[in-house]
Amino acid sequence: MHARPPGSHAGDDSNQTGTAIPHTRSVLLREHDYASLMKLLKNHDATVSTPLLDELDAATVVPDLELPSDVVAIGSVVAFHDLHSGQTSSVEVVFPHEADAARQRISILAPVGAALIGLRAGERITWPVPNGRQRSLKVIEVRRSARSVSGPRHDSFS
Repeated sequence: MHARPPGSHAGDDSNQTGTAIPHTRSVLLREHDYASLMKLLKNHDATVSTPLLDELDAATVVPDLELPSDVVAIGSVVAFHDLHSGQTSSVEVVFPHEADAARQRISILAPVGAALIGLRAGERITWPVPNGRQRSLKVIEVRRSARSVSGPRHDSFS
């Protein structure tokens, strides 16, 4: 597994002096998701793609059927807690053409979708959002949707 570089982390703890201590993590991705995301990001501007490209660069890519069931993948239904607002939400992480807020389907290119990909249940991350702010999220539960369990799909975002 590749460790994430300093300053790019899954959340902060403070040591006794109050200084933030970054956690390191390795993003886990299915082969199909990795290839699809790289293809998708070639067609988007840097403000959308740079944080997600950083995640992909640090990723450990595993065969599709070997991704642990508690890791967020494309098509996963994720319950997460926003550590700043205290709100708990549940969304399905999908490709942009499948996004639908009314059905709680969030695009992988949205800040929350990009932050959640590759996290395991129990992990947390601090992620940049518009307006220069950051959002801290903790994954509570990961379930595979019926679409995700059936295996890789042919994506129509090219």
